[in-house]
Amino acid sequence: MTAPLYTPLAQSLPATVPFVGPEAQERARGSAFVARIGANENVFGPSPRALEAMRLALPEVWCYADPESHDLRAALAAHHGVTPEQITVGEGIDGLLGSLVRLLIGPGDAVVTSDGAYPTFNYHVAGFGGELHKVPYTDDAEDPRALFTKARETDAKLVYIANPDNPMGSWIEGADILRAMEDLPEDTLLVLDEAYIECAPEAAALPLPHDDPRVIRMRTFSKAYAMAGQRIGYALGHEDLITAFNKVRNHFGVNRIGQAGALAALQDAEWLAHVIAEIDASRGRIAQIARDNGLEPLPSATNFVAIDCGADGTFAKTVLDGLIRRGIFVRMPFVAPQNRCIRVSCGTQADLDAFAEALPGALAEARG
Repeated sequence: MTAPLYTPLAQSLPATVPFVGPEAQERARGSAFVARIGANENVFGPSPRALEAMRLALPEVWCYADPESHDLRAALAAHHGVTPEQITVGEGIDGLLGSLVRLLIGPGDAVVTSDGAYPTFNYHVAGFGGELHKVPYTDDAEDPRALFTKARETDAKLVYIANPDNPMGSWIEGADILRAMEDLPEDTLLVLDEAYIECAPEAAALPLPHDDPRVIRMRTFSKAYAMAGQRIGYALGHEDLITAFNKVRNHFGVNRIGQAGALAALQDAEWLAHVIAEIDASRGRIAQIARDNGLEPLPSATNFVAIDCGADGTFAKTVLDGLIRRGIFVRMPFVAPQNRCIRVSCGTQADLDAFAEALPGALAEARG
């Protein structure tokens, strides 16, 4: 055999990935970034109790992790007022999205999302042969009515909404999503990505029981809990759907040290409140830097701020490239008109000082 016999589906897929990591960019540019404020990581760090729990778990790293994540699921169930059977734990929301798509989507099945929304979801849908149907953002926010209408038109099996949204930082009141669900087709499952929900106003929460069979909610320890490197996410949903994950999930995909850290982090509400306050202050600083340079920051309920550069995507990309050359790692939306923006993650004072110093030069180059 001269080459692997790839499936027709695999042969049809482009050799691309949703994101090029900052490490790959550093290798390409031959130097490290001065400020790493592009991947929506939480620079304010995990709970000290989580760090200690992970340190204590290190000598047991020779053991496989509990494939049922029993203790973490029990704690999450108590935290949310549900049963452990309504929760599955996975390798971040990305891993959970992959399992969900594998469970429900086959070649030709329709899936609906917003044009320019989180690309990893699209990546999984394409990987299992699903057919993506997209609707535009409305005023830089997800439009539930338009999404659910498109789901009805296409007989979609899944419809994806991130609330708060990535890459724009916008958010929708949960009550508005609930009202829009009047238009959700009976056989369509709402995939509600709530990666940033801890950063958002309480009104963003969907006012439905967690076992409502019309929706599955995705949560993570990567953002507010600052454990992105451990890849711990979880989904809340109806017991029948959650149980079905056992048919397809990677049973040993969630690592032992991460489970210990997540369990401790969940129990440290004081540290979470501290981090949310740091994020809020950092969002304010990013917004002020934007205004000082004649740019418009968009309202954000996440740990990043989208900044309107005041022109088109070509101009914003030139600004972004100028920041990258100056050692500032940021990203931008992929699709017009949202690609008129750059997206800046919350950072330390030193990170944002470096951004404030670099931005005027990057803008001058772009305008020149």
